[in-house]
Amino acid sequence: MTGYDVLAEVYEWLISDAKLPPAEFAASFDDVLNLLPSNAHVLDCSCGTGQLAVGLAGRGMQVVATDASEAMVRRTAELSEEFGASVRALRANWEELPEHFQDNTFDMVFCVGNSLHHATGATGRGAALESMSRLLRPGGRLVLTSRTWELVRARGSRLEISDRLVRRHGRDAVVVYRWEIAPRWEEEHHIEIAIAQVDATGLVLVRSELLSCWPYRYEELEVELHRVGLQTELSTFDPEAENYMVVASKV
Repeated sequence: MTGYDVLAEVYEWLISDAKLPPAEFAASFDDVLNLLPSNAHVLDCSCGTGQLAVGLAGRGMQVVATDASEAMVRRTAELSEEFGASVRALRANWEELPEHFQDNTFDMVFCVGNSLHHATGATGRGAALESMSRLLRPGGRLVLTSRTWELVRARGSRLEISDRLVRRHGRDAVVVYRWEIAPRWEEEHHIEIAIAQVDATGLVLVRSELLSCWPYRYEELEVELHRVGLQTELSTFDPEAENYMVVASKV
């Protein structure tokens, strides 16, 4: 079982065209960013390849980016250097965050990109939310995005192949998701993600990783947020939509 160290090298094929430029990725959160004070302290945990973190730094915010994958952290640092952005990037999983930062440090914490389901079950998810809550100052906000797992589970185990080529760096690729849906919610599920790149000669290079995930119902997430001292201010949850966002403030 691996954790994005292979996919980190080709992760841009998984990011939509609209969110690939850092400024545009940050702009997709304009509604919540407008709630921040000037020169805000922001943490982007599960930062991926750094598009959001770099976009936030470009707005003058003091940004820290963390990820459990060393390869993702390296790519975030590289993107920061490319854009001349001031981002502190370091490797840390959710449970390790309090070892690196004092409580009440950040005005806003981002946990986006459908990452929370990689926490190990309800216990791991609760520990992750507890860590993020601790780092928020009173009145600070957690911004979290998630798949609608009710829909994912209803569709069952399956193979999803993208219906169009994705072009990055002059190379085309097909994106494939293979879902292994366990019988019960609380059991470990798997997602295998493959990026099949096609070069000009027709040669195909495939990079893939098998990832563990533990899904959760929206109602469970609401209860877990409340349990760690966070109160939901905004939710876009729609049982028929693929994804949703929750903004929760620290009481």
